[in-house]
Amino acid sequence: MPSATLEEYLEIIYKLSEQGVVKPTPIAHALGVAGPTVTATLKRLESRGFVIRDDSDVILTEEGRALAVDIIRRHRVAERLLVDVLGIPWEDAHEDACRLEHALSPRVIEALEDFLDNPSVCPHGHPIPTARGEIVAIEGVSLSQLASGMRSTILQVAEDNEEILNYLGSLGMYPGTEVKVCESAPFEGPLLIEVKGSKYAIARDVAERVLVEKGDQNES
Repeated sequence: MPSATLEEYLEIIYKLSEQGVVKPTPIAHALGVAGPTVTATLKRLESRGFVIRDDSDVILTEEGRALAVDIIRRHRVAERLLVDVLGIPWEDAHEDACRLEHALSPRVIEALEDFLDNPSVCPHGHPIPTARGEIVAIEGVSLSQLASGMRSTILQVAEDNEEILNYLGSLGMYPGTEVKVCESAPFEGPLLIEVKGSKYAIARDVAERVLVEKGDQNES
């Protein structure tokens, strides 16, 4: 099995690949490490057959992708344990799950999934891969794309910023919650939204981190 460091790299590379071509610089930013460190670690990953380097592009091999998806599965199941059973706030669960994911064996993960009644998503709404490595894509649009008067249901929120997660949680903006856009300021201005009968002004860049259902954008 690869080390915890290599597993973290595989996880980040996979997540970045969902957004497009992966380059070393975004990997460094995501992990908070220097460029030379990324270069050295990518060489280790390449020597293990987990990635291929095509000029500056970083591409997961079939084995690398399978490992990355398994790490993501462990991470998201760990988040469900932390939040649902131990009562850890969802803004703290991501960091703690990053530590737990490396220590959970396949047997423990299977037992946890059974104990948790086989959850399909993590507390932030991101899909949990199956034991076979299958991931059901969650399709939606960002909250910032809704026009004034539109309402929809939150599907997921970005999980990589504790301060934003804490803020969204304070507004009750969890997956499954209905939200309405009351006003949308022009020129990339803030949105006035309604959640559970209360209204809040939120920055557009925060709204862009909230995914809502496509087919539930009813005007009212």
